[in-house]
Amino acid sequence: QVHLVASGGGLVQAGGSLRLSCAASGSIFSIYTMGWYRQAPGKQRSLVAVITSGGVTNYPDSVKGRFTISRDNGKNTVYLQMNSLKPEDTAVYYCNALVRRYWSGSYSDYWGQGTQVTVSS
Repeated sequence: QVHLVASGGGLVQAGGSLRLSCAASGSIFSIYTMGWYRQAPGKQRSLVAVITSGGVTNYPDSVKGRFTISRDNGKNTVYLQMNSLKPEDTAVYYCNALVRRYWSGSYSDYWGQGTQVTVSS
């Protein structure tokens, strides 16, 4: 099995910062991409940031320049530094990893449990 455990959410005022972490554990052979998604009430889950094992990153325009994703491959951990937070960033944030398990020839999607981020105006 593979488990993703996210942490670091909370309540912050607009303009503030938060750092999310997500650690993957279990029978992991390799992880291709790790990323963060978010889902606000009444909205679909959407991409916040993604990073490949080689360090290539991708962000939607809504967070570009404010959020930074990073990764420690040795620890199978991904981080999301969120600066200049806005009330519209309020959502449950989920980490995601594309994992190849031992004795498997393919990659599968795994999700963390979600962490609440609330930005007050």
